[in-house]
Amino acid sequence: MDLTGPLVDAAWLGTRADSVVVADVRWYLDGRSGREAYDRGHIPGARFVDLDVDLSGPPTTGEGRHPLPSPEAFADAMGRLGIGDGTAVVAYDDAGGVMASRMWWMLDCLDCPAAVLDGGIDAWTGELETETPSWPAAAFTARPWPAGRFATIDEVDAARTDPASLVIDARSVERYRGEPNQIDPRFGHIPGAVSMQVGDNLSGGRLQPAAELRDRYERAGAADRQVIAYCGSGVSACHDLLAIRRAGLPDGRLFVGSWSAWGSDPDRPLATA
Repeated sequence: MDLTGPLVDAAWLGTRADSVVVADVRWYLDGRSGREAYDRGHIPGARFVDLDVDLSGPPTTGEGRHPLPSPEAFADAMGRLGIGDGTAVVAYDDAGGVMASRMWWMLDCLDCPAAVLDGGIDAWTGELETETPSWPAAAFTARPWPAGRFATIDEVDAARTDPASLVIDARSVERYRGEPNQIDPRFGHIPGAVSMQVGDNLSGGRLQPAAELRDRYERAGAADRQVIAYCGSGVSACHDLLAIRRAGLPDGRLFVGSWSAWGSDPDRPLATA
């Protein structure tokens, strides 16, 4: 199935739910269980996708809290979820797409049809279900992660002082400024990075219209520079990349290790202003 773009609305999904795989990607930074939220009620037919297991490899100091899984592990996870080569996927969460955009980005990088449900589960007006559906396994071919869609820590280090590049920080303004918190290994941001907190991409829980997003990112300098996005662990930065796609600007790249990798390296500089 050809999707209309990186976003679909609930009305679109309601008439095509049988033609796509609906993925529930709820996850909470505060430790709440996405699986428990799924069990309490999810869009009919949705499969729960565990961000920590299905969309990430084991955390390490050097690679961060949510490194990419190996191509083989990702293929196994997708196949187990009934997602095969060419299967269209619509991912949702309850955070304006901030979590679901990680799955969208990963699938999109492999040229698999994927979209985020605009407004997430809160936009769904139909009944929710509590039973876990069954589905057949599928064949998903393991493919290497395309280097051009991702940035290494050394590439980020070079980009932060390169006038042709723009490094953006998707975390909250408070974390960007270096205010103490329980999440970051050190407090601050990558020197030269611009704060583009993902909450400002949203209005009423939905992604802002393309024109507003384009204006926001153009003012930051994204129109004529190569963008690299990072966040705490390579998840919410995908929402900035989703917004950039929605705005019709050239795709950026994801620094997967993000601050969980950069901040864990005492030799990497940081800024707080």
